[in-house]
Amino acid sequence: MYGTEFCSYCMAARMLFKKKGIDVDEISVSGDPERFEEMQKMSGRRSVPQIFINDNAIGGFDELYCLEQSGDLDELLTQE
Repeated sequence: MYGTEFCSYCMAARMLFKKKGIDVDEISVSGDPERFEEMQKMSGRRSVPQIFINDNAIGGFDELYCLEQSGDLDELLTQE
């Protein structure tokens, strides 16, 4: 997950993953233009968080939450 420390959507994503018992590899883009550019190239977006599951771009917290509500997130998390 690309994000920043104080972004409320990043915090919400962290909390959701923690609730599910999932460890998240976080890449901070705060003050790091190279990481920010890397995130943009991979996701096509400029906002944080940008979440990837199994190297697939999921999107931001809104998309993550929709996956959770539909039950599809658990399936994605168990795929390799």
